Parts: sequence; structure tokens; C-alpha cells
Amino acid sequence: MAARVATSIADLRALALKRLPRAIFEFADRGSYDEITLRRNREDLDALELRQRVMIDVSQLSVATTVLGESWSQPVAIAPTGLAGFLHRDGEICGARAAEKAGVPFTLSTMSICSIEDVRRAVSKPFWFQVYLMRDRGFSKELIERARVAECSALVLTLDLTVQGVRRRDIKNGLSIPLRLTLQNALEMACKPRWVIDVLLGKRRTFGNFEARIRSIGGLRTLSQWIASQFDVSLTWRDVDWVRALWPGKLIVKGILDPEDARIAAATGIDAIVVSNHGGRQLDSAPSSISVLPEIAEAVAGRCELLFDGGVQSGQDILKALARGARACLIGKAYLYALAADGEAGVGRALDILRSELEVSMALCGLPDLQRIDRSILRGAGRKG
Repeated sequence: MAARVATSIADLRALALKRLPRAIFEFADRGSYDEITLRRNREDLDALELRQRVMIDVSQLSVATTVLGESWSQPVAIAPTGLAGFLHRDGEICGARAAEKAGVPFTLSTMSICSIEDVRRAVSKPFWFQVYLMRDRGFSKELIERARVAECSALVLTLDLTVQGVRRRDIKNGLSIPLRLTLQNALEMACKPRWVIDVLLGKRRTFGNFEARIRSIGGLRTLSQWIASQFDVSLTWRDVDWVRALWPGKLIVKGILDPEDARIAAATGIDAIVVSNHGGRQLDSAPSSISVLPEIAEAVAGRCELLFDGGVQSGQDILKALARGARACLIGKAYLYALAADGEAGVGRALDILRSELEVSMALCGLPDLQRIDRSILRGAGRKG
């Protein structure tokens, strides 16, 4: 099965599982602790039922939208994901190019393999950049300035990683930077020669945005220790004001899962909120993103735009998130599966699948455009949550 004939995100996941070493696949696929939150994201989306409607003219159906003043071909953006360049050679460049061709935004992670500058040289349209606030504020300031020079059209500030959740599969697989070589992952890599060659041919094999830092502190092992020391549990909402003072463009905060936090975030003057539980990779036993979305939409009351992140694997998932108050969705795992399956072409295929599924689902629900989508398209107005 080639990525070009994949008919679902599940097909692309199956290809990724086949082509990646276990440690790399499970980095993309798994969650934290007992993975309760990870499962809830999927189960709660599945529990929502759509209302099928008939005999409604949908001959002019459109999934185009406008988010933060940008025109999107469909209500989907690529979420920031670390280490994408380990899933496929120059992975972030592949993702950015596929997004540009599809007419949707791409978000580059601080923890990317390709650097901000690498990606900017590879595309003609500005992309989004995601940043963490580190203890070393000078380095955070430097990253924000580099994003400004690269003409990034939005800055995504991740709020829910002041301390890292325990991802047990990563620990068992020896996934670290540099990679801890165990007998198991050595054998896995030996069985995936295509992946090994592919990654070795990439522009970089470590964090591109930290290249100067690596040189100054003496190598990857020291960099790993430095990054671990940069999680900052002292952050407050005043730090969002600090970022706003540095960043003249659109500012998005990611990791909101509580209505009270949403109200506070909206009051800071940010442009958008990403309702997200970090893909089930941070706090376990947290609610699913889809279950809290209506509460957050009510709390924000239109003061900023809402984006949704949390288990999107199909066009139906996108439709359900829009019905519950999101303006658009971000895809993380689905993007990484597609990237591992077939690079740029795989990501393009994933975006085509999502668009087609959304169009068909809207047609069967009697919805000619995104403006007609609200909670009334869910049976029982969405009994879950």
C-alpha cells in the first residue's frame, strides 16, 4: 500500500508503523502515563453523533475559511511537532511545502530538526512559529526575533509544558537526544535501513534552532541537560504580556483546557486560543479537548478565535470540532503519520483525505458552507460533554 492510495489517516498510520523504528513511531503515537487522556480524545470524538439531513442544495459546497485574517483552503493547520525531521528527511520542510501547496498554515516547533531559517528558505509563504518560554529568557527572546526576521505570520506560545509529563514508552525505548542506544532500538534501526539512510541524508540530525547553542555549550549531551533545565514552573500570565511586547504580529496561546484559563487568556489580548491537552502527552486523566471545547467557547464569548487540537483523524472529527465552537483544527499525530509514510507527498495526501471527508460529511449533513455549522448538527446537541 503506497501513501498515494491511502484512503484514511489510519492507512497512513499503518505505513508509518511499518517504516519507522519503534522508538520513533511511539514518540509520535503514544501519550503520557497510562494514556487515559490520549484515549479520551478519541473516544469522546467518536461518541458525538452527526445529524444526517437530506434534500438540501449543497451544489455550491465550500470548505474555505478565514482565520486570523488569513485565507485557508480548509479549516485545518499543521500543529507544531518536535523531531519531525526524525520521521522523514527534512521533515519540517516537507510539511511546510505540503501545507503551502494545500493553502493551509504550517507551524514550526522550537524543537524542530530543521531550523527557522531552513524552512523559510524552502517556502515562499510565511509559516507560524511555536515557542516555549524558557528560564533563559534571552534565548526565548532570540527565537522570537528570528521568527520575526523570518516573517512568520503568527507566534504560537505553548503554555502547558512548564514541566514535562512522563512518557513511559519514550523512557523504555531509550528515546533521548542523543539517542540512548539499547539492544532493542539498535535492532529496530538495523531492520529499517531505508529510514536510517533517509534521515542521514537530511540537512540536520539534531535541533536546528539550537545549533549555535550546541557549539557554545559543548555537544548534544550537554544540550539535552540544558534543555531539561529550561522548563520554568514560575511562569505566570505576566510572561504572556512580556511576549506580546516583543512580538508585533498575531499571538496564539496553546494548551488551554479550562474555561477560567480561557477567560484570563482572552483578557490578555491574544488573538487565538488552541484548546489542547498536548495530544494526551502531558497531564493524564485530563479531559478530552472536545469535551471542554463548548465551555471554553462560552467563556471566551468571541473575544478571540478558537482553534482545536486533540485527536483529529478525519473530516468528521473536524466537523464535530467546528460544531462545538472551533474556528479550525490543528493536526499533529495525523501529520506525523503522513510524513513518515511518504514525506511531502504523504502530508499532501493527508490534507486531501481530510478535505474530502469534510466535504462529504458536510454534504450528507446538508451544510453548503462552514458558516452553517453549529451545535445543531450534532444529535442531542452533542450529548457528550
